[in-house]
Amino acid sequence: MKRLVAAFALLAASACATTNAGLPDVAQTPPPRVAGFADAIAAFETADKAAPPTKCATLFVGSSSIRFWRTLAEDFPGRTVINRGFGGSTVWEVDHYFDRIVATYRPKEIVFYAGDNDINAGRTPDAVYADFIHFMRLKEKALGATPVWFIAAKPSKSRIEQLGRQAELNVKVKALADARDDLAFIDVVPAMMKPDGTPKDIFVADNLHMTPEGYALWTPLVNAALNTGQPAKAPGC
Repeated sequence: MKRLVAAFALLAASACATTNAGLPDVAQTPPPRVAGFADAIAAFETADKAAPPTKCATLFVGSSSIRFWRTLAEDFPGRTVINRGFGGSTVWEVDHYFDRIVATYRPKEIVFYAGDNDINAGRTPDAVYADFIHFMRLKEKALGATPVWFIAAKPSKSRIEQLGRQAELNVKVKALADARDDLAFIDVVPAMMKPDGTPKDIFVADNLHMTPEGYALWTPLVNAALNTGQPAKAPGC
């Protein structure tokens, strides 16, 4: 455990070299497969044509932990929310569909959750981090200073052996958020863990996706982060 903490400290120190003047110059590695979930993205576009969403909403985007957050409107009653979680998606798939599921909505703020599927598929924390840096570059180009809240890669019973790699990713993104005005990090991990260091009993039968009790742990943490006003809201909203 001491070696693990020391390794995280070194990662944090190196990542803190980043300044708000620019994003780290990290190279992406090729994705392991062709981007999936085209039907889900098309379904979003069909729904948008039938009922165009409001601009300057709070956009929740990412993988199935967002997709299954079915109580967003109730959990964030003071906000207009858009849910664009899809399948078992990855950070690089969110990047792939960025124009269609992020930029098109001109949101005032973005809540982002993805990364643990990437690690589960064998991608390294460095590769996932590089993909998230690319997301931030896309965001800067299309949406300027629009703020992003990154929810930490979550622990789950089915992926308990991946906690170390998830933590490496979280450390990197947290350090980046500490250095930037348009990014904040929401650490949901402590709230999801028992004192013995194992995940709480907040998962459905697959031991991966959360029950309503799991989302009840996330909601006040995300609400508190959004209500701080930091990062500032998007220009024009």
